[in-house]
Formats: sequence, structure tokens, C-alpha cells
Amino acid sequence: MRPVRRGDSPIAGDYADYKTAKTDLIARIASGKHNGQHIAAYCSYCERKIDTNLAVEHIEPKKGAHGKPELKGRWSNFLLACVNCNSTKGDKRVVLDQLYLPDRDNTALAFQYQADGQMVAAVTLNDVEKDIAENTLALLGLDKAMQNSRDEQGALIAQDRVAQRMQVWSMAEDSLEDYQNHIENSSVMGLIVKLMVSSGFFSVWMTVFKDYPELKIKFVEAVSGGLESGCYDHITAEKLSPHPNEDGLEGGGKI
Repeated sequence: MRPVRRGDSPIAGDYADYKTAKTDLIARIASGKHNGQHIAAYCSYCERKIDTNLAVEHIEPKKGAHGKPELKGRWSNFLLACVNCNSTKGDKRVVLDQLYLPDRDNTALAFQYQADGQMVAAVTLNDVEKDIAENTLALLGLDKAMQNSRDEQGALIAQDRVAQRMQVWSMAEDSLEDYQNHIENSSVMGLIVKLMVSSGFFSVWMTVFKDYPELKIKFVEAVSGGLESGCYDHITAEKLSPHPNEDGLEGGGKI
């Protein structure tokens, strides 16, 4: 779950139709670029590259028993989500102090990624922090193994976030080997950054290339909202704590 900064709303007041915020959100927090060209967009939660059906996601639900309809068009209540994360989260109750969210917390410190495709609470967390991380994973179904689910119309959706993360991990490891064998070759570095952008799962790439700051900083620079978050050193891409939460979002800066 990649930390980002959404920034001030590009319009005055709330959006009359929240769906029209999608383009602005992609540009601010979900765009993957190579040589200045946008080539991918990502789910704010699972980090998958999403070619279609990427939806404007209401952090606090707009309807249901826990809904806050007054926030339906509010820029500060928007992220972007794939159909799996969006449908799993649904209209569930959201307690901001009990979740780590990428627009207000340094989620890079809260979670760790494994070769088996699992996303888990980081081992460095204390007990309170671990509970918050696990609450977040449960809310989005990111603590589940591979399974299938159905959308609101009853159509079967392949819930393949784990399998896709495993595939990208393998791709990143192959890329690391290529880089180690051609470490002075800037063209190889450029191809690896392009592959990261086009494949998604930013945090997997950051994990596999953890010992190579020269590539990590290029990964951070290649995705929108990353450097702007204040969660990465601008030279080494080391994780900084906490998220500075410069937009003053409720419950922010916990990690």
C-alpha cells in the first residue's frame, strides 16, 4: 500500500458527480509514467495495475448504515480502488484512527510483502500498530488467500491479487538479477523502471530492490504522489516516519 499525497482539491467545493474526479485522482496519486508518458494506473490499496474498472473509492462510505452522504463528493474522501478492494470494503464502518490509509499514514512502514504473494503487518510494529495494520488488511480482504468473489450483479470475479503479486515478485527478482549483471548499464535500469510501472505492485519492487537506492528512487519518482507524500527520502528513497499529513487529514500521521 503505497503512501501518497492527494493535495488540495482541483475544484472549488465538492464534486457534483464524484466519478468525474477519477482523472484528477489518477494524475495525483495513481499514475505510472515512463519518459513522461502515462502508461498505467493503480489501485490505492492493493497496488495492482488496473486497465479498466478502476473506481473512485469513498474512504468513508457514502451510503449504508455507516454512510456519510455529506462526503459523497468530497475530494479528501476519495481514493481509487479495483473491483476487489472496492467490493470487499463496501459500506463497512471506517474508523480512521484504527486504520492505516495511504493518503495520511506511511503505509510503507505498516506492511511487508512476501515471495508467496502475502501482504502482512510489518514485524517491526508494536502491538497497537499491528492491530491497526491487521484491521486495515481485514477491511480490504488483503489478508485473504486466493479465492473468488462476486460483484454486486452476482458475476464471478477472480480475486487474484495474491497470485498476481507472486508473478510480479518473480518478475522483479529476474530484473534484479539482470541489473546485478549489468549494473553500469543505464538502459537496463530504464527498462526495469518501465517494467515496474507497467506491472504494478510498487511495494513488491521496492522490497526486492531494497539494497539498491539508485533504483528505488527512480521507482518513487515514476509514480504520482510518492515523493509528494513526504514518506521517502528524495535521494535514497529510505522510508521516513511518520507521514507528514500536510493536508491535515483526520487520523493521519499515525505511522
